[in-house]
Amino acid sequence: MDMMKMMKKAKEMQAKMAEMQEEVAEMEATGVAGGDMVKVTVTGKGQMKSLSIDPSMINADDAEILEDLIIAAHNDAKAKVEAAMQEKMQAMAGDLGLPAGMNLPF
Repeated sequence: MDMMKMMKKAKEMQAKMAEMQEEVAEMEATGVAGGDMVKVTVTGKGQMKSLSIDPSMINADDAEILEDLIIAAHNDAKAKVEAAMQEKMQAMAGDLGLPAGMNLPF
């Protein structure tokens, strides 16, 4: 009888994982750097969707600073997506009655 419960839980988890993967793919996060002078929006898959640069930053003499700010904003957005994914995975684990701190396969 326990094996049947485990099989049912596994199927539930598989369905929830597929649903979460769809949600993550549609997720977006915006990272900022330089006091909001550079903004980068990435998808749940880590693809850059948009880039916004304050016109005051567009100066040939500041190219290296601008490059650093773009990287920082991208990394900020990516960290936000990863944190949101982690929250969703923990919520899903709780919904399925899995032990706290159990690492799911992402």
